[in-house]
Amino acid sequence: MSDAAPAASGLAAPRAPVAIDGAARSRSVLRRYAGRNRLAVLGAGLLLAATLLAALAPWLPLADPDTVATARRLQPPLTPGHPLGTDEFGRDMLARLVWGARVSLLAGVATAAGSLLIGLVFGVLAGYRGGWAETILMRLTDVMMAFPYILLAIAIVAGLGPGLRNAMVAIAIVGFPLYARLVRGLVLSLREREFVEAARALGGRDRRILVRHLLPHLISPVVVAFSLDVGAKILATAGLSFLGLGTQPPTADWGSMLATARQFVVLRPHVALLPGLAIFVVVLALNLVGDALRDLLDPRTRQS
Repeated sequence: MSDAAPAASGLAAPRAPVAIDGAARSRSVLRRYAGRNRLAVLGAGLLLAATLLAALAPWLPLADPDTVATARRLQPPLTPGHPLGTDEFGRDMLARLVWGARVSLLAGVATAAGSLLIGLVFGVLAGYRGGWAETILMRLTDVMMAFPYILLAIAIVAGLGPGLRNAMVAIAIVGFPLYARLVRGLVLSLREREFVEAARALGGRDRRILVRHLLPHLISPVVVAFSLDVGAKILATAGLSFLGLGTQPPTADWGSMLATARQFVVLRPHVALLPGLAIFVVVLALNLVGDALRDLLDPRTRQS
């Protein structure tokens, strides 16, 4: 016994497998992916900066974006007191760009969310129910897709009246077919899967099957589509404002700033160049982030 005890004590105890921390693994994947995709990191940084500027606009040391000073109209950039110059009414361009970011970003996210909600409902009902529900909803979606996007939005705004809220409603309505067709295709492929059949066999109700088994599989593709769609919605909102159907003066909005500045392109290019550059940078950043999310959430790309 005395000899066996030391021998037993001398044996090395088997080590327990090291538990892999899910959060640490996720951070490692993100860090490794960010190292390979520097454009996505740049886009995320630009988008974060624009969002912070828009959110903190009331507390930033900016001039009043609506204050008219005709004596200082069309001042060039780097003018004392006006780093980015002034517009045709003497209003500070920097302040109007920052406050316009609040309108453009909010309009883009809100209209994309509205389109997502309508398209999600249509797609789930059409794909899961089938039958007459699918026929009616998908034919309505096809009719919406048959009309030119911007012309249909203009027609809806013309009926509702000009204004940012009506423009957002119109863009949300004409933008839902993208999500409806995407979600319907995904639901059609998922409803015949084994786990859905097993849930039905166990007596699961349709609502429980949708919430517990189908919706989680829709999150990744819908998030990617949403991130790419926000940029398109910002462009559409700016287009309606450019035509005078969106944001009304004197509210700062990148589209309306372009509309009023187009006659001064030769005399003072910065008046039109700055809001156009702001739209370009934000939409480009959204597209870069959307492409990165698509690659990151695609298991085939992630494994390569």
